Amino acid sequence: MRKRVLSVIGFTLILSNVSFSQEFSKPNFALKSHETLEITRVVLNDKSTIIHLIVENKRSEGGSFCADKKIYILYPDGSRLNILKANNIPVCPDAYKFKNVGEKLSFSLEFPPLKQGTKWIDIIEDCSQNCFWFYGVTLDNELNARLDDTFIKAGNGKPAENMLLFKNILDEIDSQNPGIEGLLYINLINAAVEDADIVNASVWYKRLAASHAPRKEQYIKYLNEKGIRY
Repeated sequence: MRKRVLSVIGFTLILSNVSFSQEFSKPNFALKSHETLEITRVVLNDKSTIIHLIVENKRSEGGSFCADKKIYILYPDGSRLNILKANNIPVCPDAYKFKNVGEKLSFSLEFPPLKQGTKWIDIIEDCSQNCFWFYGVTLDNELNARLDDTFIKAGNGKPAENMLLFKNILDEIDSQNPGIEGLLYINLINAAVEDADIVNASVWYKRLAASHAPRKEQYIKYLNEKGIRY
């Protein structure tokens, strides 16, 4: 009996030493600042949060890119995790100098570990100019897979059908993962505008304005800049 008790205790100790690790490949996000900057992977473990990115130089020869010292992850509750280090990219004011148009730079940003159970985050560079940000980065592989499938179907569907696709997923995730709400509203409104359905475009625009979607002002600004306003 004593040996059995010791074995159980030993098994418990082994389990307690297993490291937590989770990975999200090309996670969806609601809105971003830089057209050619992409998140390729987010890796979580009990020691760190590593965000892998890639940026492409599309605008001019002699372009440059750097990572500011003041980059942070913003939790849904407003608390922050400040960057620990940047890998394969200079820290501003030093900068990586692109050699030609179309060149890509892969780099990663390392932060302290996320609180387990975090479903979405914002990634923000706090600097004076050309700062980057991603809003509503989705850390839920099941939801990301469903979003990917929805966008594929929307790419092949008609605007009226796409409205239904985005409405269905918005209705289901509304209270579970509000970080991606803004993206779904934008796609609903765009589909209605594309279908010349001014009534539904206006309805969903006003629902976005009245919603509790994080950073809804940013999404409304984005729509306004495209000439969509109701």
